Order: sequence, then C-alpha cells, then structure tokens
Amino acid sequence: MQRHGFATTRTAAALAGLVALAAGSLGCQPTATPVAVPAAADRTGSTPEALFPATWSLPRAAEVEADGGMVASGHPLASEVGAAILERGGSAVDAAVAVGFALAVVLPEAGNLGGGGYLVHRDAEGETVALDYRETAPAGATRDMYLDAAGELTDASRIGHLASGVPGSVAGLAAMHERLGRLPWRELVEPAIALAQEHALDEPRRANREGARDKLIRFPASAELFLPDGAAPPAGTVVRNLDLARTLERIAERGAAGFYEGETADLVIAEMERGGGLVTRGDLAAYRPRWRDPLQIEYRRHTLWTMPPSSSGGVTMGIALDILEGYDVLPRFGSAALYNLEAEAMRWAFVDRNRWLGDPEFVDMPLGRLLSKRYAAELRRRIVPGRAGRTPVDPPPAPLEGENTTHYSIVDGEGNAASVTTTLNSLFGSGVTVTGAGFLLNDEMDDFAAKPGSPNQFGLVQGEANAIEPGKRMLSSMSPTIVEDRAGDLLLVVGTPGGSTIITTVLQVISNVIDHRLSIADAVAGPRIHHQALPDRVFFEPGGLAAEARTGLAAMGYLLEERKDWSGDVQAVMRAPRGDGWIGVADPRRGGGAVGVDAAVQRRQAAPLR
Repeated sequence: MQRHGFATTRTAAALAGLVALAAGSLGCQPTATPVAVPAAADRTGSTPEALFPATWSLPRAAEVEADGGMVASGHPLASEVGAAILERGGSAVDAAVAVGFALAVVLPEAGNLGGGGYLVHRDAEGETVALDYRETAPAGATRDMYLDAAGELTDASRIGHLASGVPGSVAGLAAMHERLGRLPWRELVEPAIALAQEHALDEPRRANREGARDKLIRFPASAELFLPDGAAPPAGTVVRNLDLARTLERIAERGAAGFYEGETADLVIAEMERGGGLVTRGDLAAYRPRWRDPLQIEYRRHTLWTMPPSSSGGVTMGIALDILEGYDVLPRFGSAALYNLEAEAMRWAFVDRNRWLGDPEFVDMPLGRLLSKRYAAELRRRIVPGRAGRTPVDPPPAPLEGENTTHYSIVDGEGNAASVTTTLNSLFGSGVTVTGAGFLLNDEMDDFAAKPGSPNQFGLVQGEANAIEPGKRMLSSMSPTIVEDRAGDLLLVVGTPGGSTIITTVLQVISNVIDHRLSIADAVAGPRIHHQALPDRVFFEPGGLAAEARTGLAAMGYLLEERKDWSGDVQAVMRAPRGDGWIGVADPRRGGGAVGVDAAVQRRQAAPLR
C-alpha cells in the first residue's frame, strides 16, 4: 500500500483545467507552499516520535492551511474539484455535490452513484441539519432471503445482484443541492464528466482493483472496466469510462430523474433482470432521502453534531464518549490504561448499538435514555480500571473486512461546513457494474441482520431491530461529525470509512484533539484500536501498540488481534489555532488529498443559500 497523502493550497484554478489535471494526476503539484502549523510538540509537550510506538511506520499527516475554505477527501482529484467549486463562489454543499460525483469516477471502489450516504451540515450561523440518503431494501426483499435450505447464511448478501439495496446517492446529492446549494446543478456535475472521459489511475486505486480481482472478474462489465486484459492496469495509465460519462450527462441534464427514470433506470433494471436482483422500476421511483435532526452530543464542554439513525454512528459514539467523560482526566496517550478505558466504553456502546438501533421508521429506540449522562454513569460502574470486561454473549468471531466507504469534509469561505460519508459497503460493492451505465451497485443488504444473532462481514452481531424488511434502511456505522468548541464556534469537521471501525476511529480522533491536545495531523495519523463487543477482543493496527501497552492489556485479560491493514481513512478540516483559517488533513493511510482555497482569489456570489 502506498503510504502518502496529498496537500495543496489553491490559488486561481479554473474548472476548465480539470481535464488536463485528470490526464496527468500523478504529476499534481502544490500551487502554493503549505503554511506551517504547530506540531504535536507545541500542543502536547511531546514530539510525534515520543507519542507513537517505535514500531509505528505511518508518516505524519500533511497539513495545509488556507483562509478561504478547505476540502479534504479520499482522492486528490476530487478535492481539486471541490476547491474549484468554492473558488467559483459555491457553498460547502455545492462543493460536496461536486466532490461526490467526482469520487464516483476516480474512487469507484467506494465513491458511487449506486450506493448511499449521509450529510451533516452546519451553516455559518450555527444552524444544523442532517440528510439520510441511505439505501433501502427492495419491495421484494424478505427476512430470510440470504439463508440456504439448512438455515445458514450464504454469500448472496455480499456478492452479486441480490446483494444490492435501492441506491440513494444521486437522490441525496440532489436533495442537499436543492436546499443548501447555490451554483447551477450542471456546473457541479460537469467536472465529474470530464474526469470520466479521462484521468490517470494512481497507485492506491490500482492496488484496490488488483485486491478485488477475484470478485470483479466474475462479472463481465466489471472485468472489462476495471481489469482490462485480466489485470489492473499500471499506475499512470489514463483510464476512461465513457458509459459513466453518459450517465453523468443524463444526471446533469435532468437531476435525480436522470438516474431514477429514463435510460439509466432502464439499464439498472436490465442488469437486475440479468443477474436475478430484486430492485425494480417501482423501487427506484419510490426512493426518497430523509431530512433529520442531527444528534447533539456534549463532551467536555464541546458540542458534537452527528448522524442519528438509520446510522448507528452518532448514538454509539455518544454512549462511548459519555462514558469517557466521567473520567476527569484520561490516562496518557498510547498507554494501556487509556486503551483499557476506551475499549470498555466501546464495548458497552456496541452492546447497545446491536440491541436497540435500526431504521427509525420501523423501530422504536430509547435514544433519550441511551444518550443520557445518567445511563452513562450506570455503564461506567461496570468498568473496573485495569481489568478487561466481558461481553455477555460470545459467538464464534468473524473477520473484519470490506471497509470501503469514503468520507469528505468541507468548509467554505463563509464558514458553512459539510461532513459527508458515502459508501458501497464492500470494496467495489457487490462487484456488479451496470452494463452500459458504467457504475457499480452496492452490497448494502449485508448491513442488515440477515440472520439475527449471527455476525455479518464486519463481525457485527445484530438483533431484531435490524432484520430485513421491504423499504427499510439498513443500519450503518457511518459517522459524519461536526464539532464546536467551548465558545460554540466551528472547530472540526471529521469522518472516515472503515465499516464498524468508523465509529471508534472518529471517536479517537475527536478525543485526541480534545483530551490529548494533539495537532490535527497527529490526531489523524496516530494508531487506533477497536472494540465492538463481539468478537470480544481488542483490534489494533500494524505496529500500533507499544510493547508496554501490549503487555499491559494482555495482563488485564484482553485478547489482542493485530490487523493486517490500516483502520479507516479520516478526512478532516479544523480551525487553525489563530482562528483565521482552516487546516485540512487527509489521512496518510490511503492516498487522499486536502486542498485549500485562498480568500483573495475566491469569487463570491451575492445570492444567499437556499
């Protein structure tokens, strides 16, 4: 895996230049020198070398500072698109729409038209709103549709046409633009069309194609698109997806109707019929995103705005943070004592997640109780510092895999903020490309409890609240979050992919900033642990535990498991220490990019946000 990030501060860069940029993406260079920001030593009294284990090989994340806006996403080209939109006077949501479509082209393994996602938005006056455009189960879905004759789970919830829920991404992007956008819709889709016509494949994306080869090769349209001549093309190859360019052109012309009706819908239905999938024309026509009130979580006099159900992310993170808040001062960063408290907070938060949470239109959830400080105190009494707890029931463990979502964080020049997480679920989703349309379909049906009490592909053991029902949104772990400081001002926009580790990753980055006073670069680049109640063990990244911490946790009674790969891909934007600009950080784990906009060259429009 290539372990690098990408960071640049933009000056004037027109959208017309994106085609040339796309064709030569491996040669991207900063257009201005990034402004230095305080390192970890300035905020913690320790250098990164002292903070992180000697075995930790990940480099410090690159920081870029700008005063006119910031975009951090999972691909440098998508971040360039978003920054160019901000320069044209676009709002944070205008940039979010453009980045979403661009990621569908340059990061097809996670960015998508055939999946779904969530938005948390905070305007410059502090008003917040959330948009749920999670996929839904087709009308023909049944509770036991993924069980064989013996009642055992098959892989049909993960691979192939039957794995797909009704896509929500295009409807979600259209809804957020209608309410919060400013620039014309077509202008936000056109950069993605240009990228679909040609862009250069980089090494992280080449490696992802090769890693998913066994799945992609099973489906002719996917094999032709992603594995020409039977293998991923080398990094630097100019790739073209003209079918996707035509699909995007229909969306640019007709909005969401260009996806859910007409030729694109015909191609989706033909693909479903070809492979035995369930999504129908009626399912596409009936799909609607849902505007929701974001969850408000208070943590050490900071306010978090995050996603409510159908995402489990906000509730689960809120329970864990409420538990941790009961400790006046957390133990030293990287210590066994800290990981002990974090693991136990995660454990009990996931126990409640798996028992209670689901689609709010189908399930009654005791959210007031779960997110009360009194309930957190009850859970905290179950924790014995220095000793591993035990999850009540322990079925056979399942591996963690398929953590292929993507997140992007945006702040515009006026201080409006968008935190967006979107997904196909597994790497390249179901593996199925819609023939003639050029985009992949999701495998989100696996996020239901296909067999309540049995683990899904992320090892999550879920209950009846998340059982399959027609029209229901499957439970998600996505956790787009916006953090305000003690004065109520915008501090941090953050999120990540990572399957069930999304929740614990976002939690740790926020705690790293608030509790441990790490720079945002070190908060993002530092090692992470994960506990999700079942399987009952602490997962940690390669080389992520110092020998002392590892020995200490084992002595407490924890089962430890070192992951084979990194956890998450955080994209974050944080207010600069002086308060007069923004710092963007793309996680060094997977090749994302942060791009800043200088206020002096940002062209503003007088029209207010709709």
